[in-house]
Amino acid sequence: MVTSLAPEAVASLAGPDARDDKRRLPLVEHYLREQGKLSAVERFAQRHDDAVRPAFERYYRDLLPASPPAEGQQYAFQVDLDSCTGCKACVTACHNLNGLDESEAWRAVGLLHGGSVASSVQQWVTTACHHCLDPACMTGCPVGAYEKDPLTGIVKHLDDQCIGCQYCTFTCPYEVPQYNAARGIVRKCDMCSDRLAVGEAPACVQACPNEAIAITVVDRRQVLEDAQGDAFVPGAPSPGITAPSTVYSTKRALPRNLLPANFYSVTPSHQHTPLVVMLVLTQLSAGAFFVDAAGAGFLPPGVGAALGPVHSLVAVTIALAALGASVLHLGRPLYAYRAILGLRTSWMSREILAFGVFAPLAILYALSFWQAPLARMLSLTPLPPDVAARAKVLLRGAVATTGAAGILCSVLIYHVTRRAYWNAAATGFKFFMSAAILGLATSVLTIAVGATILDASLRTPFVVAAAVALTRVLIAASVLKGVGELAVLRHLRDKRYSDMKRTAVLLTRDLRGYTGARFALLAAGTIAAAAQLAHPLSAVGAVCVLVLLLAGELAERTLFFAAQSSPGMPGGLA
Repeated sequence: MVTSLAPEAVASLAGPDARDDKRRLPLVEHYLREQGKLSAVERFAQRHDDAVRPAFERYYRDLLPASPPAEGQQYAFQVDLDSCTGCKACVTACHNLNGLDESEAWRAVGLLHGGSVASSVQQWVTTACHHCLDPACMTGCPVGAYEKDPLTGIVKHLDDQCIGCQYCTFTCPYEVPQYNAARGIVRKCDMCSDRLAVGEAPACVQACPNEAIAITVVDRRQVLEDAQGDAFVPGAPSPGITAPSTVYSTKRALPRNLLPANFYSVTPSHQHTPLVVMLVLTQLSAGAFFVDAAGAGFLPPGVGAALGPVHSLVAVTIALAALGASVLHLGRPLYAYRAILGLRTSWMSREILAFGVFAPLAILYALSFWQAPLARMLSLTPLPPDVAARAKVLLRGAVATTGAAGILCSVLIYHVTRRAYWNAAATGFKFFMSAAILGLATSVLTIAVGATILDASLRTPFVVAAAVALTRVLIAASVLKGVGELAVLRHLRDKRYSDMKRTAVLLTRDLRGYTGARFALLAAGTIAAAAQLAHPLSAVGAVCVLVLLLAGELAERTLFFAAQSSPGMPGGLA
């Protein structure tokens, strides 16, 4: 039902132009006409849509470059240290305007101090991603979850591509990428690239009350030249690693002893338990297959045929358990298949490929001992004995080779992070010695089980001599590894508070319980192995040796992660 307004109401609401048809104007039509006249919101919206510059552009116009980067240039943060007061408005703005989770922070503020008692100096430093010329996070990522914009130089993280392996948190020397456990991915600063693209300043630039942060354009050649001088921020990692683009400037002469306030404070790093298990078990499996391949020519055919099935099945089972444990380290394990996308640059992708080839070859080698009964079970023709023997030899060599290649890739994964404790020599020594010790212990156990439980005819003088020889090599390897690991403690005497001294301090202070357990287990395993010499075919003794040494290697690998200490930026994001 359509009603009409009273003439007086129409006249008062519609105005003089509507008085002529005031007796005929329906109420709905009246309001539609009135709505057409209420165009203030539309005019405001149109003005906003047509705006060439953001509303607050006048407040930060001078903090943005006049023109975008040209060829050979890129955007960079410019920080005026003299203007930074440590108020952390930039941290709050970054967190709020980017919608970060409660535990996330893409920008941090740290304190430097130094000077003398008579003239002390303190300096606040704000820091975020440096959008490096050679971003280690991008080159190390196994799934290609990073990209560097060729025009702006901004390093962006592709959240949808990330599998949460956290390797970029190792490779970035400035500890910029932050793992978000709730989302299962890593995230980082992208210089508010969406805002920057429309001429709006990043959140941190807008929020700083002293205009200490700005966006500038830098010449990439100049950034590389500056990195050669190794001068960046006191206490920070060398700019020669990734060539960070952030420009820090000051008009003051800073003292030479200016250091981060937390420089002498060291705390254990994350233990990464799934990685601990994966590394130790893959090295055990690879070591067992290598010992099998190395000793195959010394064992009589009958002994090798009897021990081979058990030995290979044990090694394969452990390898599969290791690969399963590695998936537990991923924030998004369903996307683990992407991990070989970075083969061109990432050692993690290469490690995954190496062990991905190692596992099926190891399975085939284990099955080769049962190829005849399996073929008959499947109604197939078994391979001729000579062909089967040659195939077995080829598989044995391929498994040993790919296992060694996988361990080498594991070494280089940590070496390329440029962390002092993870250098190639020390890491290679630990990883390959773990493979040797655990591979030998597994082989001794295989011989003992085979000769004691499976086939008493194997209790021959030759088999006993082989078990004794392997045990002696095991004891020597265990002692050598223990001495090599203790060598890091010599850095306690360093006058300079180096990264290695920090690690030595952690091993003897915060992590002394783990350190004590590691060497107690290694010593107990070595003593048990020495006792095994009196009863070389004792299955119980061999089990004790392997269990003790395996527990010791797990403790050592936990220390490998937890005792790693390297400087980040002042204040730190991690």
